[in-house]
Amino acid sequence: MTELSRPCRMMLLVNPQSGKGQALTLYNNHIQRMLNEAGVPHTLVITERQNHARELVKEADLSQWDALVIMSGDGLLFEVINGLLDRPDWEEAIRTPLGILPGGSGNALAASVHHYSGASPAFSEELLVSCGFLLCKGLVSRMDLVSIHLPSSPRLFSFLSLAWGFVADVDIESEKYRHVGAARFTVGTLVRLASLRVYKGKLAYLPATEDYNKDEGLRNNVTLHCNNQASSIGPASVLCQPSRDSPCENTYHNSCHSNNSLKVRRNESTPSRSANKSLSGPPDSLLLPLDQPPPADWVVVQEEDFVLMLAMYQSHLAEDLFAAPGAIPDDGVIHLFYVRAGISRTALLKLFLAMEKGAHLATNCQHLVYTKVRALRLEPYSPKGIITVDGEVVEYGPLQAEVHRGLTRLITG
Repeated sequence: MTELSRPCRMMLLVNPQSGKGQALTLYNNHIQRMLNEAGVPHTLVITERQNHARELVKEADLSQWDALVIMSGDGLLFEVINGLLDRPDWEEAIRTPLGILPGGSGNALAASVHHYSGASPAFSEELLVSCGFLLCKGLVSRMDLVSIHLPSSPRLFSFLSLAWGFVADVDIESEKYRHVGAARFTVGTLVRLASLRVYKGKLAYLPATEDYNKDEGLRNNVTLHCNNQASSIGPASVLCQPSRDSPCENTYHNSCHSNNSLKVRRNESTPSRSANKSLSGPPDSLLLPLDQPPPADWVVVQEEDFVLMLAMYQSHLAEDLFAAPGAIPDDGVIHLFYVRAGISRTALLKLFLAMEKGAHLATNCQHLVYTKVRALRLEPYSPKGIITVDGEVVEYGPLQAEVHRGLTRLITG
């Protein structure tokens, strides 16, 4: 973190097609006024296609911005994070504070940020207003990212979840119900329950020990100098405060309807020492090649018939799915859940209903297993299927993942 004595300059990326297609309307009705009143100058950038945000942040001169804010579902932040880590100066770029405003149908990270603030559950526009206030407060926390290796695709970085089986199927198959907003997941769950599947594969993981959690917990405190005043407030730190001498400004860039494009160029500063590495992003230290057996200190799950596997690193999987009640943004662990085959439709439905309140771990479901891990490996046996990372479909096949603690920064208020 560096000293930020000037007003926060935010690039605010909006996906106009996310959720019910109302993100721009929500911005105009709520966020624009909130940022203006808080004295936060911002540039509105409207994305026009898939991976547009990734291309923008990969080439942008980040010295122009104090924060990158996403107003969409979780997929747009996935693009931004992977774009930042694909830069030659990724070590500096990934420290750019990231903000999230709910504008999609899942809004899992927004719901998580709201939860971390200690507020009671909120949904829809109430959640948006809450996240808007947290954004204006401008407190920054560390956030973990998870490195994911796929069979032949480039390495990905994930901030939310990795899913295989029931959850991944519901997430993707419910796309056809996007017009109903967040209710699409409820509809998709009922449809998939009607024809419950079993997914065959091998699962292995490296447990997160208590000693590891205690040692890593010592790294949580951050001190940031803001307006020449030191602020030490535990895991969060002040992003910036508006200057009374600087008028609030907001600039618009609509790439769909304007030829006046935002100036986006690669930072001309000296590349970081890792710029010449063939693999951008931090190295993984816990993973062996997929064609080798897992290390000896890993646990190999004996069962090979599953209903779902879900790896979480935030508290919420959706606005109304409190999937990992114990998760915080920088706990340095992957919260791994899997449900073994043999569970009834009724029991699985009760499990997901309990998840709305974060009570699923108290149901004593014999088919549900929960553990904290630092790395995992999944090897599906079926040649076809769905695997999702942060709600996005990725290459199907064997994969492994490792958590990197506090790799990026998240505005949590």
